[in-house]
Amino acid sequence: MNKYTLISLFILLTTTFVFAKGGKKNILNPQSYKHYIDSFNKNDNELYKSFIPNSESWRFLSNNIPFFDCPDKAIEKTYYFRWWTYRKHIKQTPEGFVITEFLPGVPWAGKYNTISCAASHHFYEGRWLRDQKYLNDYAVFWFRGGGNPRSYSFWAANALYNQYLVTGDPALIKNLLPDLEKNYNSWEKEKLSPTGLFWQIDDRDGMEMSVCGSGYRATINSYMYGEALAIAAIASLSGNKDLAVQYSEKAKKIKYLVENRLWDKQAEFFKVLSQNTDAQLCASRELHGYTPWYFNLPDPDYSSAWKFLMDSTCFFAPYGLTTVERKSPGFRISYDGHECQWNGPSWPYSTSITLTALGNLLNNYSQQYVSKEDYFRLLKIYTGSQQLMQNDGKTVPWIDENLNPFTGDWISRTRLKNWENGGWSKEKGGVERGKDYNHSTYCDLIISGLIGIRPQEDNSLVINPLISDNTWNYFCLDNLKYHGHAITVFYDKTGKRYKNGKGFFVFVDGMQVSHTIQIQKVVIEL
Repeated sequence: MNKYTLISLFILLTTTFVFAKGGKKNILNPQSYKHYIDSFNKNDNELYKSFIPNSESWRFLSNNIPFFDCPDKAIEKTYYFRWWTYRKHIKQTPEGFVITEFLPGVPWAGKYNTISCAASHHFYEGRWLRDQKYLNDYAVFWFRGGGNPRSYSFWAANALYNQYLVTGDPALIKNLLPDLEKNYNSWEKEKLSPTGLFWQIDDRDGMEMSVCGSGYRATINSYMYGEALAIAAIASLSGNKDLAVQYSEKAKKIKYLVENRLWDKQAEFFKVLSQNTDAQLCASRELHGYTPWYFNLPDPDYSSAWKFLMDSTCFFAPYGLTTVERKSPGFRISYDGHECQWNGPSWPYSTSITLTALGNLLNNYSQQYVSKEDYFRLLKIYTGSQQLMQNDGKTVPWIDENLNPFTGDWISRTRLKNWENGGWSKEKGGVERGKDYNHSTYCDLIISGLIGIRPQEDNSLVINPLISDNTWNYFCLDNLKYHGHAITVFYDKTGKRYKNGKGFFVFVDGMQVSHTIQIQKVVIEL
């Protein structure tokens, strides 16, 4: 019996015990969703076999993921597709498990083909897996296993803290606190200017060829704000009050500078500030101007920035949010030059950040610019973009690099496929470089955004769905592990879908703990 089989059996036994304790079976039958995994496997050209190959994918997923049911089968299918692609990137190494961004080896990656650029997305998404061994190893790898956490911007402490908010176990982050503090100090030495703002090259933000370029960017400064707050919180958990105060003060200073130096009052948007002596804000709005809300940084007065999100002259497009406003003179959808451009194309990486930020806005702010209906509309567009029409005319689920926001074409794939007269360039990453690309989140947007599981520091369960009563007649998120408990959330307008009554229900360890007729925010003490 190999190591993988032992792990699977342990998880299965643990899951069975949790639900036996409550005396109630799952609402959903996992076998009802196996057909998705079977179809993904059948249609897949498994170019790069992983630690958990396609042949083992259902075994792994059925033991690890929360199951999701809804009437919108495109969203439902994409949810399972993204978990199916995520497990492809779990890689076993001599340093333990890591999570990759690309399946083939790429020249710009670090040890074991790791890249820090999207690593925070890996934690936000993977924190909902039942077995956290993979992420725990991955966290240690970045600081003690030869990882390079500063090769790209990476909000590591924040990501690990948000993993803890789901697991409820602080042991890992307490153990890594000295490493996280050391990492923050290194960022200060490398990127902190005398102005008090952090600077970053757009390419090292993972956003090469951007319109506004390098400088004091809302990205890196928001990340460092999130890092400082997370380190302060971890220090408090560890009983180090002095360190907590020190990093809280760092966060306050960054917040002040972002709001006072990177906010364009006339444009009502956070922008890139030049490092030149004339220190001018960029003329264009870029989508990453919403990044501060990913960390709940801005005060309510700055919420007017969100009025541009659904504006088709700014960011809104039929196949995804554009990375710069469409009325910018620098806006381009180009198939020439660099294959990865952030001057117009839609990037799932940035869409993930923006939707997470929007979820925070809708949960934590009072404003009149965007609504939960907008969240749902953008999630639908994001869902619809994750597909590919093959040469035989068949459309299959697909996640890749950057999208043409007007046609849905995967730009980098189209470019690279035709590189060097039809051959894939090894220097550019090899065959199907962006296939099953692990550079964004989706399942987390369903769980923490749409269904509304809002992880907390205390032992409470907060659920605030971003779904109106008239959007769906039913939905269910089943067997989600949170703070060591098994959580089930479902809505059944007629009572016929799940045969448990009409309304909005929450179960903890198989026992009903909440029931309301309408979908609404609920807070439960565990």
